[in-house]
Amino acid sequence: MSVTAPPGPPPDLVPLRRALISVSDKTGLADLARALDARGVELLSTGGTASTLRDMGLTVRDVSDLTGFPEIMGGRVKTLHPRVHGGLLAIRDDDGHRAEMAAHGIDPIDLLVVNLYPFEATVASGADAATVVENIDIGGPAMLRAAAKNHAWVAVLTDVEDYDALIAELDANGGQTRLAFRRGLAQTAYGRTAAYDAAVSDWFAGAADMPPPRRRAFAGRLGQTLRYGENPHQTAAFYTDGSGRPGVSTAVQWQGRELSYNNINDTDAAIELVAEFDPAEAAACVIVKHANPCGVALGGTLADAYRRAYDCDRTSAFGGIVALNRKLDAATAEEICAIFTEVVVAPDADDTAREVFAARRNLRLLTTGRLPDPAAPGLAFRQVAGGFLVQDRDTGRLDRRDLRIVTRRQPAPAEIEDMIFAWRVAKHVKSNAIVFARGRATVGVGAGQMSRVDSTRIAARKAADMAEVLGLADPPTKGAVAASDAFFPFPDGIESIAAAGATAVIQPGGSLRDAEVIAAADRLGLAMAFTGMRHFRH
Repeated sequence: MSVTAPPGPPPDLVPLRRALISVSDKTGLADLARALDARGVELLSTGGTASTLRDMGLTVRDVSDLTGFPEIMGGRVKTLHPRVHGGLLAIRDDDGHRAEMAAHGIDPIDLLVVNLYPFEATVASGADAATVVENIDIGGPAMLRAAAKNHAWVAVLTDVEDYDALIAELDANGGQTRLAFRRGLAQTAYGRTAAYDAAVSDWFAGAADMPPPRRRAFAGRLGQTLRYGENPHQTAAFYTDGSGRPGVSTAVQWQGRELSYNNINDTDAAIELVAEFDPAEAAACVIVKHANPCGVALGGTLADAYRRAYDCDRTSAFGGIVALNRKLDAATAEEICAIFTEVVVAPDADDTAREVFAARRNLRLLTTGRLPDPAAPGLAFRQVAGGFLVQDRDTGRLDRRDLRIVTRRQPAPAEIEDMIFAWRVAKHVKSNAIVFARGRATVGVGAGQMSRVDSTRIAARKAADMAEVLGLADPPTKGAVAASDAFFPFPDGIESIAAAGATAVIQPGGSLRDAEVIAAADRLGLAMAFTGMRHFRH
């Protein structure tokens, strides 16, 4: 295959005389089209876009008139023609190209305005497969790629956000566009087609229930340029994936400074955990610090749940992230304002709660509209050197019917309720994870240690420290239950839990030494349940 190279460097300023507009999203179209028409730009268009432009009183030339060929196959074929792609791809200062354009009646196209069929929105709506397939755009991506490739001569718009920038560019340069401007638009166009193709590919993989596909693409849309990354010397940005999953990407920020990289990471951890608890059953509060929960509790009211979560680890709660599963009210807002908090996120907040927070200008308040579904399927991925790890999101959940009691002592109903609560929290604690809970509130959390025994000791020590702060005669781990995200390889973990005063344990089971661990629990008078499910979180 031969490749034609430009005879010289691309020009900087290129006049805009002819534009092809074909958009499914008509947002901003009127202002853009009128601005182009006022500058004497000839407008070419297709189907519904052409009708819309004519209804605005503008003169439009149909692409079918340009090509001499009608739209066919229900509009599937309308722009796939040499007079369209030749007008986009021609190198204007190449003598051979100019001669071929003259011979075949091809006019140059200086601006392409295309946004694609709403494939992602169609998938998100739950449409049937036939409807989804009809919303796979063919001509649009082909034109975008052609125009972006020939950005030396052609400006390409695919995002409504760039319409005003184009008009400003033309105003500043006497109806011309600069090379740097066109190059930026080209990057946006290729980013859009890449994201579009990734969405289509992912849909096919899911629709066909395929094993891990040979090639996998990930794409995102810039949601926010961040001040810096995890540390000030790192640049960072936040991209949304278009899935619409409720959380930081869908949230409305009512007040406070813009979110940082770490704020977004921690807020995501908090909202995903609080979503484990149905707001119709109980109010829930989660306090997160450095992506780990330092307090989780259920209560009759949000204020009650917050107080109980705060009493798990008051030291770590300072400067933390608070997530709630119900509409934030003034009483809860007053409780939260008693200490410094970075972010509060909830499905909604009433006017009185927002008024309470208004005096705390540095506190960020986010509302997400609804909670993410912890059972909804999806993908999670992480970058490693030279590649990505991809897995299903951890949607594992259980109830009391899933528990297998393996000890002589049977757990009491209250212990079972606390074990299931602690298990849901442990799912969101970095491994090795140990969670002590009593009365549907965490009383000690040990996270991210290389040894499960060390996690147990840290959780117990934090609980003992809080006993002193709260003036308790006994540490709150006495009479509590403990959850472990993975099995105990040796009895020493069970012995540490018993030493902290816990009376029941929930864990996956599956160790080669399960019999020894069960024997230790029996010897210590503990009740123990196996789940058959692990919740490693690295």
